Amino acid sequence: MTGIRRAAAVGGGVIGAGWVARLILNGIDVSIFDPDPEAERKVSEVMKNSRRAYKTMLPDGLPKEGKLTFAKTIQEAVTGADFIQESVPERLDLKHKVLAEIDKHAAVDAIVGSSTSGILPSDMQTSMKHPERLVVGHPYNPVYLLPLVEIVGGKLTSPEAVEKARELYASIGMKPVVIRKEIEAFVGDRLLEAVWREALWLIKDDITTVEELDDIMRYSFGIRWAQMGMFQVYRVAGGEAGMRHFIAQFGPCLSWPWTKLMDVPELDEELVDKIANQSDEQAHGLSIRELERIRDDNLVAIMEALSRQNKGKGWGAGALYKDYTKRLSKLAQKPATSKAAEKAKTSKPKKKKG
Repeated sequence: MTGIRRAAAVGGGVIGAGWVARLILNGIDVSIFDPDPEAERKVSEVMKNSRRAYKTMLPDGLPKEGKLTFAKTIQEAVTGADFIQESVPERLDLKHKVLAEIDKHAAVDAIVGSSTSGILPSDMQTSMKHPERLVVGHPYNPVYLLPLVEIVGGKLTSPEAVEKARELYASIGMKPVVIRKEIEAFVGDRLLEAVWREALWLIKDDITTVEELDDIMRYSFGIRWAQMGMFQVYRVAGGEAGMRHFIAQFGPCLSWPWTKLMDVPELDEELVDKIANQSDEQAHGLSIRELERIRDDNLVAIMEALSRQNKGKGWGAGALYKDYTKRLSKLAQKPATSKAAEKAKTSKPKKKKG
């Protein structure tokens, strides 16, 4: 499997810092550029959370971390990198400017991934002289824990770049899924947007509260989705007749006027205040950092539990988690083994007495 020798990150927000953490904890040197004067502090906070989570995953010790360097320019960050992840804000004009600068200074054979949540890669490639090496590599937060990455090629992306990107992302413990057709918002965000839109209406119309809605998700189908997804859950719900029976039974419901998915609620001040105030109440005084750590602990626990299923082989994200932690454990042992071997080579044999 092709691995990453040296990485660069352009953009150090929540997603960019998450990429940095995953790469660093896989022992890969990373150079990052972000003009935000608070970037170093923000990345440091994410690194603290990621180390804490990985110590739970790997109680016997973590691999030696890669070196993190804060570059003063994009040129400085990408020079010498064979993998570059762009994670700047979702503005096409900004993406064009940043990707053109990356393209200008990066090695010709370097893969460039964009963390965009929905912009078409074909639209981003127009500013690049080497557009064939750009792919969308859309992750999910927290990047250092959630393994899924959606890979999307543009009209000018080469098949070789897509395959190389798939190998590179897999080498750092991720689950790459290559999206078959270029489409805005890809797959995951389209599903999330549909749920989010309906949720906004339910809050706006005073059907439920923010906390009640979250409870309905996390005490029911949210648990099911985490281990089987949507279609496999529905296959089971169809009984012995499977998916055909489920569709025959529940398919007609899709034409009933149950949802408002095609309508967009106006996010006016009143609705924003309602959601924000209810969210504040739901937090019970916990800070964002405290909530992030609770989230991370829960995610690790879920994947750890899934790793023990299927006769010990692991199930879903748990199977990948099992392989990932095993690989990191071996990586953690390498420095100690090599030092011991080096000591054995250099040490002189003891002379026998007599």
